[in-house]
Amino acid sequence: MDLVLDAADRHLLTPYVYPAGWGEAEPCRQLLSLFVITNLGALVLYLLFGTLSYYFIFDHELKKHPQFLENQVRREIAYALRSLPWISVPTVALFFAEVRGYSKLYDNIEDSPYGWSGVFLSMLSFLFFTDMGIYWIHRALHHKLLYKRFHKPHHLWKIATPFASHAFHPVDGFMQSLPYHIYPFLFPLHKVTYLGLYIFVNVWTISIHDGDYRVPRLLRHVINGSAHHTDHHLYFDYNYGQYFTLWDKIGGSYKSPTAFEGQGPHDYLRKLREK
Repeated sequence: MDLVLDAADRHLLTPYVYPAGWGEAEPCRQLLSLFVITNLGALVLYLLFGTLSYYFIFDHELKKHPQFLENQVRREIAYALRSLPWISVPTVALFFAEVRGYSKLYDNIEDSPYGWSGVFLSMLSFLFFTDMGIYWIHRALHHKLLYKRFHKPHHLWKIATPFASHAFHPVDGFMQSLPYHIYPFLFPLHKVTYLGLYIFVNVWTISIHDGDYRVPRLLRHVINGSAHHTDHHLYFDYNYGQYFTLWDKIGGSYKSPTAFEGQGPHDYLRKLREK
């Protein structure tokens, strides 16, 4: 995140926003800047990619499903916009620790003992580490002591749209993002790679709520796509994973998507039309 903060300082904050006497390395200034940047970035990612997905990928026929709520899209967006600033508070604290040099993020490829191969391997390990972490956190949020208070709001949306992707209770949203933030404190990671992966995981979160169930046949039971996550919203106790089906299979919570078996939401709508 210090790359984004440095760019903001250089092109906007130092010459135009903050007084000349308030140094760029001053902690209060960094916290304030990170809070603004994090919230603006989250809004842009959510609204930009959510809107693109909603208008160009999401099948609007799904809005005719009986479990699609009245004014659901507006309610999803409103819930997300209320939650994102609260999610950003602990997120900014972790970004601040990164900026202050407590993480294992590095600037140059030469700083990695494994060079470019280390960058590539760190991308894979990031995906597998965060997939594992999200699986167990997500599953824990379905425990009866936590579900009603924190995770149930996200399950209001049985037939989700891309705008449901960030419509979480703030505690739920932060907990499920925690593996992304923990990784660079445990393992070396290139800063640009981390920024790219952070954008990717937000776009991926939108994509698994987009109602587009197409997955290459060979990867249908490997990649946790929209079809898998739709069944999670419909049946609750299955397909907790984020990118892959590995941990659902290990944890006994994997369910072959109903959309792949002719029993998904689109099939339900087709049967309704035939009646």
